[in-house]
Amino acid sequence: MKIRVLVLTLSILALLISISQSSESDEKKFKIDGKVLELDESNFDSAISSFDFIFVDFYAPWCGHCKRLAPELDAAAPVLAELKEPIVIAKVDADKYTRLARKYDLDGYPTLKIFMHGVPVDYYGPRKAELLVRYLKKFVAPDVAVLNSDFAIREFAEAAGTFFPIFIGFGLNETTISTLGIKYKKKAWFSVANDFSEDNMVQYDFDKVPALVSVHPSYNEQSIFYGPFEEKFLEDFVKQNFLPPVVPMNHDTLKILKDDERKIVLTILEDESDEKSQKLIKLLKAAASANRDLVFGYVGVKQWDDFTDSFGGNKQTKLPKMVVWDGNEEYLSVIGMESIEEEDQASQISYFLEGYRKGETIQKQISGPSFMGYISSLFGIRSVYIVIFMVAMLMLIRTIGKEEPLRVGTRDEADHASSSEAEGIKYRPGDKQD
Repeated sequence: MKIRVLVLTLSILALLISISQSSESDEKKFKIDGKVLELDESNFDSAISSFDFIFVDFYAPWCGHCKRLAPELDAAAPVLAELKEPIVIAKVDADKYTRLARKYDLDGYPTLKIFMHGVPVDYYGPRKAELLVRYLKKFVAPDVAVLNSDFAIREFAEAAGTFFPIFIGFGLNETTISTLGIKYKKKAWFSVANDFSEDNMVQYDFDKVPALVSVHPSYNEQSIFYGPFEEKFLEDFVKQNFLPPVVPMNHDTLKILKDDERKIVLTILEDESDEKSQKLIKLLKAAASANRDLVFGYVGVKQWDDFTDSFGGNKQTKLPKMVVWDGNEEYLSVIGMESIEEEDQASQISYFLEGYRKGETIQKQISGPSFMGYISSLFGIRSVYIVIFMVAMLMLIRTIGKEEPLRVGTRDEADHASSSEAEGIKYRPGDKQD
């Protein structure tokens, strides 16, 4: 009996030592040392579960965008590792470890994701080291920052940067917006200011408290909300101010708009940067403030001709023109409002909106990709494999149909040809934006 007890005790001790060594090995393996971790299919899940915040670059060795990103990640890694709540940077050769590529449904290289407590979130922010660090700090910041001085307000705004909208509740209790701060942490900065001077009231253009101020640093736009401070009204204000009143349409804003349930009043211009267009955009802002149930967007043929052509807007079209789009394969034109004339454009915008609300519209089919099609930037990886397969089958059929015998080259020639063809098809600058 004593021998059995001794054996059992020794077995338990051996198991505990083994577990301890394994734990020490994992800690050593995934030590936060400011370097970019190289992950594969054998250690990926373990790494994700080992860190609260881990930023993963799914790359392909042949991808030019990936090669330019690599030194930026190397520079950002030691800075992020020193944060109070460190963020670890890792990379995965997704072209080699295809199981991970399939698991996370990658549609291009590089694909960037931040895993927060094991939950992946797509990253569409900047890729330069300094800006990437500032952007990623958002994910480890408090849900709602409490600001107790003018200096704290200024410091908060500066640290927030320009990539997220900023919400500051002047004279608001933290609990009033805490739920929204948690729910929309990935999309905006939230704070409450308990102590502030009249200078801040002038700077943020509000004249009474409580007030919730929305600021868009990158667009130089801001809005004020004076209540009622009930959850529904607060959330409506927050959701409507993730973007400015009038949105320039591009890949980044489309990614944000895909979660917005409002329809888009889209104005197509020749060149959104010219003086005439800027005047029209100011009129659209006035219309947007009175029609918060709609999103107002604009895009120039010069800036994005593929997108504008999907709605019949090109150099041969009389511009500007307005349509209403819900992000799917169809859009609406208002009868009698094919284009916006230069004279009295404010009235024409009003007539367009009135016609839309009355249902005086014609439904048309877009000629390009749908909302998600533009966001996906043409083809996904799986589509590319299908294309390669179809091309190979067509070549095989044509070869079999020839009367002359098939001439076989050397293995080096075949490998070179196969590699060149694959790279030519795989590399699509449109897969992901810089």
